[in-house]
Amino acid sequence: MTIPSPRSAYIHIPFCRRRCFYCDFPISVLGERRRGESSGSVAEYVELLLQEIQVTPVLGGPLRTVFFGGGTPSLLSVSQVEQILQALRRRFEIEADAEISMEMDPGTFDRKHVQGYAAQGVNRVSLGVQSFQDASLAACGRVHRVTDVYQAVADLEAAGIENWSLDLISGLPHQTLADWAENLERAIALRPTHLSVYDLTIEPQTPFGKAYQAGTAPLPSDAATVAMLRQAQQVLTTAGYDHYEISNYAQPGHQCQHNRAYWENQSHYGFGMGATSYTQHQRFGRPRTRRAYADWVHAYQARGGRRDCPETPLAERVLDGLMVGLRLREGVSLQPVAELGEGVLRGAIAMLQPHLDHGLAVLTHTPSGPHLRLTDPDGFFLSNTVIVSLFEALESAVNGQA
Repeated sequence: MTIPSPRSAYIHIPFCRRRCFYCDFPISVLGERRRGESSGSVAEYVELLLQEIQVTPVLGGPLRTVFFGGGTPSLLSVSQVEQILQALRRRFEIEADAEISMEMDPGTFDRKHVQGYAAQGVNRVSLGVQSFQDASLAACGRVHRVTDVYQAVADLEAAGIENWSLDLISGLPHQTLADWAENLERAIALRPTHLSVYDLTIEPQTPFGKAYQAGTAPLPSDAATVAMLRQAQQVLTTAGYDHYEISNYAQPGHQCQHNRAYWENQSHYGFGMGATSYTQHQRFGRPRTRRAYADWVHAYQARGGRRDCPETPLAERVLDGLMVGLRLREGVSLQPVAELGEGVLRGAIAMLQPHLDHGLAVLTHTPSGPHLRLTDPDGFFLSNTVIVSLFEALESAVNGQA
């Protein structure tokens, strides 16, 4: 395989006002009154980001996408966003029409903030709404309420942000199918160009993980959560949204280009606490606490930006490509599997046969080789089953050749 050049950069902003009850991301809690303009912790972290960016080797052309994720990036001041984007422009350059996205939470910004972010180049916003019921928001530990959602959308529109996404979570405590239908209806009424619909995942070390078990009250049953996802697929596609990825829907021309870089297993830079880079066939992460990340940055500077990590083995790269590529509606070519051996490819196809028979996946033969895609919605809903089968087939075949 040729070594692709990274053209995307992810910037992790770990700060939140409080930790949501379902969250296991690497974050740092600021409290409900502080933000980038008034926090020494944020200022120190931004300086570390700038140092990391400055020493990172330039491995490709100008950036096509930049994504501020978190955490809550909308807690940054306009000046801090400006500093980070200027550092990226100086080090890597950013294409004039690049997609520059920022995750923002209702209640953490005002119109002036959005106008300032837009003036620095932010042209896409991912708004973390999660629910249109105050009771659900409170049950999740979210700070904002529904009135904040509508104010946030008004501020985005007033600032001229036309390309914005809205996030929803299904399967929340006490959530009913009627609640979910209302969420979908109110989301569509706001006319976002993109919608992300995530099924609640219970992570072990979170408050939800300690209090609940998936599929048991007060969480909806497994059957109810599947019904919610099916309802989302029906309602959103009927409303004109393209179900282009398992959890994502977009109006024509508004797919998230940054996330597509992940799903297409493209090389990308990562910066910040807990972020992961994938460059030169090497995947490497950063520490998940601010103190450890600071130590890592200083050591990285001392090494002159050199990384001490092995190249990801071919079999692992192939499996990674299949796992993320199958999330896309168009699916993924199986031809890279043949690089592991024709026997490996035959074994993978044989392992997939039950899923093909049950209508969860479709295998087509093209001039460039076999191509696999999941069906919508059933294949998408059971994607993990198909991916596990592929993993087992590849692991078995590769080990058999060893």
